[in-house]
Amino acid sequence: MEFKIGDVAQMFSGEVLRTAENGSVLVKIGNKEHSIRLLKTGSSEFEFMLDNTFHQAKVLQSNSAEVRLMIDGQPVTLKKHSKLTEVLEKASALGGAGGGDRNLTSQIPGRVVNISAKPGTEVKKGDVIVVLESMKMQVAVKAHKDGNLKEIKVKQGSSVARNDVLAVIE
Repeated sequence: MEFKIGDVAQMFSGEVLRTAENGSVLVKIGNKEHSIRLLKTGSSEFEFMLDNTFHQAKVLQSNSAEVRLMIDGQPVTLKKHSKLTEVLEKASALGGAGGGDRNLTSQIPGRVVNISAKPGTEVKKGDVIVVLESMKMQVAVKAHKDGNLKEIKVKQGSSVARNDVLAVIE
């Protein structure tokens, strides 16, 4: 995702690289990798460690275009310039397919909010298998082919990265 911080002229790009075993997340902001570990969350407040430094943040306002935060007492506005629409269009065209003929994969990072099908059931191409939430938008991941839903690889509430296998359809 690309984002802009307040009045800073420079655009930054950021992506989640992977989750570490200690619960921290490795992210890349610009060309530098950082470790983030969430310590405490509330409805709009959270505490986290960024590269072994403690920070407090509060979400003041959030919409599809920007997020206004107060981080360590300093106001910060993140303006999102995401390619999410492009990714969603590709996902719709592919039906969420990718990563092999049997594997149904995620085209976006997100959180699993609903699992609509059960292992062992017959599915048709286009049937909703999993619903993901990303940036307050819900995205249905649909079967990429007719077949038997052999396995669901995710649990409700879990986070997934782009290209993670969500289910196996034979």
